[in-house]
Amino acid sequence: MRFVVSSSTLLKHLNSVNGVITTNPVVPILENFLFEVTEGLLTVSASDLQTSMITEIPVDAKKKGSIAVPAKILLDTLKNLPEQPVTFSIDEETYSIEISSDNGRYRLSGENATDFPKVPAVKNGYSVEMPADVLNRAIASTLFAASNDELKPAMTGVYLLLSDTNVTFVATDGHRLVKFRRVDVTSDMANNIIIPKKALNLIKSSIPSDRSMVKIEFNASNAFFSFGNLKMICRLIDERFPDYENAIPMNNPNKLVISKNDFFNSLRRISIYANKTTHQVRLKIAGSELQISAEDLDFSNEANERLACDYQGEDMEIGFNARFLLEMLNNLDCDNVELQLSAPNRAGILTPADKSDNEDLLMLVMPVMLNNYA
Repeated sequence: MRFVVSSSTLLKHLNSVNGVITTNPVVPILENFLFEVTEGLLTVSASDLQTSMITEIPVDAKKKGSIAVPAKILLDTLKNLPEQPVTFSIDEETYSIEISSDNGRYRLSGENATDFPKVPAVKNGYSVEMPADVLNRAIASTLFAASNDELKPAMTGVYLLLSDTNVTFVATDGHRLVKFRRVDVTSDMANNIIIPKKALNLIKSSIPSDRSMVKIEFNASNAFFSFGNLKMICRLIDERFPDYENAIPMNNPNKLVISKNDFFNSLRRISIYANKTTHQVRLKIAGSELQISAEDLDFSNEANERLACDYQGEDMEIGFNARFLLEMLNNLDCDNVELQLSAPNRAGILTPADKSDNEDLLMLVMPVMLNNYA
C-alpha cells in the first residue's frame, strides 16, 4: 500500500482526532491511528473504546489497504516537517511504514489494522440537525457545570432533551445547574440522552463556529455526530438524569440587575480574600446598592466593595461560592445579568437580563451558609 499526501493537511486532520487518544489506553492498539485507504480517500480513526473520531482526507493512492500507525511518533514527525508532499509506503505483511519526504526517510513499525476496535454504527436510531454555532453555544453554556464525581455518573454528562417545540441541554453537579433551551431547533420524535463530558469537549474543540449544520444521530447506546469531514461516535451514559425541573425555584420575587463585567471583576477581586476552602462571598443588597464582601478568619483577611445595581425586592443577605458565580458569569454572553432570589437558604437564579427570542438560558447556584461576621 502506498499513498501521497500533503504533510500539513495530514497533520491538521490528525490533530482534529488526536484528542480521543489517552496516554494509558485499555489496550495498546489504541495508541495508534487507524489508516484505511480506499479509492483515493484516506480515512483516519482514533478511539478510546468509549469515544471514536473519524476524518477523511483525499490522497493520491492506487491500491487500497489499512494499517495501525503509532500516533505520537507520527505527529511529532509531521510537526517538524515543512509543508511538502510525503509518501507513505506500507508493507502489510510486516506492518513496516516508511515515510519519504524531500528531507529524508523515516521508518516506523505499525500494527495489524484488524486488531483496531470496530466503530459502532447507529442503526434504527433518531436524528436531529442543528447549526454548529448553536451546538457550540449549548456546550459552552452547560459543560462547565457537569460533575466530575464518578459515583454520580448521570451528572458527569450533559442531558439533551428533544421535543417538537425545542431542544434543551442541562448540566448539574448538585451545587449548580444550567439549562439552555433553543426553540428554533426541534425534533419530530421526543427523546432524551446523556452525552459524556469528554465527547462534548472534543466536539467543542473541533466544531466550526459558523451556521453549517451538525447532524446528531443516536440510539439507546451511542450518539453519532457528523460535521464537515469529521465524525464522532460516543457511548451514551446509561443512567437516569435527576429531576432538574423540581430543583428550580419558581417564585423569586427579589430581582437584581447589574452589569456583568462590573459584577464579575468585583467578585474576582473580593474572592482573593475569601476562605480558601469555602470560597464564600457575601452579597448584601439594599436599595440600589450591592455590597460584596469576603473574610478569611484564619488569616485575618477581609475585603468589601460596593456596586450600583437595579434592585426590586426586600433587603437581603446571601452567601455563595465565589468560584461557582465567577464560572457562571464567565459563560454568560451578555452585557447585564439578572440575579433572582427568594430567600438566603434558597437557590439563586442567574440569567441574561436581555432575553433572546430563540434562546433561554438559566443558571442556578445553591447558597452557602453565612458565617455570622459583622
